Amino acid sequence: MSLARKSTASVEQYKSNEISTVSQGRLIVMLYEGAIRFLNVAIENNTPRKYDVVNNHILKAQEIVTELMLALNMENGGEVANNLLGIYVYIKKRLLEANMKKDSEILSEIIKYLEDLKLAWEEIEKKEKTSSVVPMPTAGSQRPGLSLQG
Repeated sequence: MSLARKSTASVEQYKSNEISTVSQGRLIVMLYEGAIRFLNVAIENNTPRKYDVVNNHILKAQEIVTELMLALNMENGGEVANNLLGIYVYIKKRLLEANMKKDSEILSEIIKYLEDLKLAWEEIEKKEKTSSVVPMPTAGSQRPGLSLQG
């Protein structure tokens, strides 16, 4: 095995370990960060009219929003889960529209929503870390309201 293949395999293993050892809240923040990053790449490539790149990155952001939708625990999440579902449906609709029109303004609007949601989850994560009343979830445990298990 070449050094390059070993290095790539090591990076993939590191990423896999990192994802499997973080809290659900942190995973959700990471998903938001990924979607924001993809949409920024789409905006950057919209001006030089690299529509294949724009399309691919919008599709990646749509996949992330789908994962966020699947992570919702609609049975136990109550009003919060329903509200998030409504936001995600709206975002997916706008992403589809932005992709069809190649509209950077719509993408910027979506980024703003995702940044606001990311900030809210970062606050939740901070409170969980500092609170002795709310324990961090253990591997395989379910948290009320959300589940990253599809």
